[in-house]
Amino acid sequence: MDKIPVIAIVGVTASGKSELALRLCEHIGGEIISGDSMQIYRGMDIGTAKPTPEEQARVPHHLIDIADITEAFSVALFVEKAARAAKEIAARGKMPVVVGGTGLYIQMLLNGRMLPEMDSNEELRRQLYEKAENEGNQALHDYLNSIDPESAAAIHPNNVKRVVRAIEIYLTTGLTKTQQNELSRQGVSPFDYKLLYLYSPDRQFLYDRINARVDKMMAAGLEEEVRRLYARGLADTPTASQAIGYKEFFPYFEGKIDLDTVVSDIKQHTRNYAKRQITFFNRMENKTVIDISAGSEEVFQKAIEVCR
Repeated sequence: MDKIPVIAIVGVTASGKSELALRLCEHIGGEIISGDSMQIYRGMDIGTAKPTPEEQARVPHHLIDIADITEAFSVALFVEKAARAAKEIAARGKMPVVVGGTGLYIQMLLNGRMLPEMDSNEELRRQLYEKAENEGNQALHDYLNSIDPESAAAIHPNNVKRVVRAIEIYLTTGLTKTQQNELSRQGVSPFDYKLLYLYSPDRQFLYDRINARVDKMMAAGLEEEVRRLYARGLADTPTASQAIGYKEFFPYFEGKIDLDTVVSDIKQHTRNYAKRQITFFNRMENKTVIDISAGSEEVFQKAIEVCR
């Protein structure tokens, strides 16, 4: 069976992935498949840097606004939907261009559902232990039962360490423990792909871009967007509630912190996420690294050269 040609563009938050994808698609005749785990949710626009209606009019986009915030979404669902979209795009004679910062999603898509090793998320783990301490072991176990009943049935509520780990696996990967075991087998990729990694060795350059993006989001009305979603129950949703740029507002709405602290926390958490992204992307194989500090025009020309 002939493999489907695909271009994938990855990189940390605010590295210019979307801009490059738009220009590349216009140049080569492509369509974009979002590889962002939060752009799937309707209403989460500003904080996810979702392509604007104008940008979506320039180039067809897929896997954007396909779920309500109350719905759980997983890497397994992404692989299924993204693979189908890629096949349909290619059948139309267009180039599928997968773009996003959710490395796990994109790696599993490109590699035929091979699950990489999962790093622990210390911040999430701390929050889960705090939940057990403040609300009790049973409350934490009830939460696990709501997202992964099979694991909950096998773990005693007082075995907090295992409960925390099972929740961490689900919230980090979008997979239950059973699904993770099922998908961990090496698959055969259906794609002939070229992987572009937008990067800069200058960490401060990346962090400055992140900080500037957060300020721009606040000016664009991020607080109002999150407030609307919070009123619809965002804080209690299974996966949308974990989005950086949204969860930091919850204590502010509860009167526990001020807005300056919210903005500072969003910037800090995004920079921490960028560090984890860099670690993940550095491990990905068969990639071409493009230094974004050279400027958007040079990045575009380099991408064209690689994708010929």
